[in-house]
Formats: sequence, structure tokens, C-alpha cells
Amino acid sequence: MTVKEYLKSKVFGVQLLLALGLIGVIGYFFMHWLTFTTDHGNEITVPDLRKMSEQQVEDAVDELNLEYVLLDSVDYNSQFPKHTVVEQDPLPGSKVKVNRKIYIKINSSGFTMVRIPNIIEKTYRQAVPTLKSLGLEEGNITYKPYIGKDMVLEMHWNGKKLNPGDKVFKSSKIDLVLGDGNVGFDETQLDTTAVPEPTPADGQ
Repeated sequence: MTVKEYLKSKVFGVQLLLALGLIGVIGYFFMHWLTFTTDHGNEITVPDLRKMSEQQVEDAVDELNLEYVLLDSVDYNSQFPKHTVVEQDPLPGSKVKVNRKIYIKINSSGFTMVRIPNIIEKTYRQAVPTLKSLGLEEGNITYKPYIGKDMVLEMHWNGKKLNPGDKVFKSSKIDLVLGDGNVGFDETQLDTTAVPEPTPADGQ
């Protein structure tokens, strides 16, 4: 039997149908296996854990078949209750698989103390970034006569005058007293006593 005759025979037709059927069955089971292993269609929406205590986080993630990992605590943030979640990864609303780990950071129990930097006689533009780099905030600005315009003359916190090196709570607002640059020439300080002009010597 030639190849051409074989391709036209019933035997070849039956074998071809069996092969196609086998491929179809294998493909069907492969797709179901792939769906099962990747958990396709069963993604979980990450809940918003912010402002939850660690116990509340544990209850929330257990209910969704997720896990959480506590990374560390962060400096106290007054917008969040103490010992509650400040940051999380993945973010709320993200789609994840079952048993995905959610990484969280907890708000510390109180404000961290920082030392006041020496910004006396620094310009306002220099002083503010220095304060912010330490986690402090700019408070009220007042002026008083001084030749150096916008020069820092004093620092205050809650009405108390501060000296460089004093400790305050992080996130405190530091009030600044600046020079107004308007000190001019004070004529009242001149010696108004008249100095007699020299008289010509006799005979001259």
C-alpha cells in the first residue's frame, strides 16, 4: 500500500480521530490543572488594615486565608491610634492569591524626642528645612527689630523659649522670632553738644 492509499484508508482516519481526541482530552485536563495550581479566578481583595490593632489584623487576614508579617514600628503619627497599622503592603484593594503575606508597620506608642538644632542667626530659608529634617514643624512667625532681615533670633515651643540642644517631641511646632530688617539710623543717639569752633589767635 502506497502512502497516498494509506492516507485515504479508514485505518488512517480512525487513528487520526483517536489522536485528535487524545490531544483534546490532554488539553482539557492541562487547563484544569493550570487553573487549580494558579488559583485562577479566586483572587482575594486585600482589606484596608490601617488603624487596626495587631489582633484585629490577625482576625481579618485569617478570615480571608491571608497571612501578615509585622515589619517594625514607625515614629508616632498623631493621625493614627497608638499601636495600630500605619502602612501596609500590598495596598488596600490589591488582588492577591490565597496565603499571600501582607506586610504591616505599627504606629509607635508615643512621640520621639529630638534635640533642637542651633538655627539662631540662620536665615528663615535655612532654618525651616533644618527643622523639617528632624521631624519638627514650622509654627507661628513673629518679627522684632533687627538689622538682619528674616534672621532667626529666638525659638519658642508652647510659649517657652528654647535654646539649641533642648529636647522637644517630634512633630512639635516651633515658633520663630525673626528680624524685620527695619532697624535704621537713630538720630536720638547723636551727641548734640556743640563743639566750639577754634578762634583765630591774637594778632593773626
